[in-house]
Amino acid sequence: MISISQQAKDKITQLMKEENLNPKEHYVRVGVESGGCSGLSYKLTFEKEKLEEDKLFKDNDVQLIVNKKSFLYLVGTTLEYSGGLNGKGFVFNNPNAQRTCGCGESFSL
Repeated sequence: MISISQQAKDKITQLMKEENLNPKEHYVRVGVESGGCSGLSYKLTFEKEKLEEDKLFKDNDVQLIVNKKSFLYLVGTTLEYSGGLNGKGFVFNNPNAQRTCGCGESFSL
């Protein structure tokens, strides 16, 4: 399961509407790819269609999709958003990450 905080939901809804996407019909893709200071980095995009191999999670009225490979790295993760003066934007609170870089955008297991 991947969870989404209320602040992240609010920001995602706002950004999707700016892109002329409907949060009830379209998806937020979360994933992991090679790269970053610690070896793996997070990826977040909007999608109009779900692929057959994607896992679908609905949390806080947001439809999250993730491919099977990325899901192994993201189990139990909470997507949050911080927008204060020192805010970083979207933050992945991943209980599987053993080490993260200073910016919080990459991790290793």
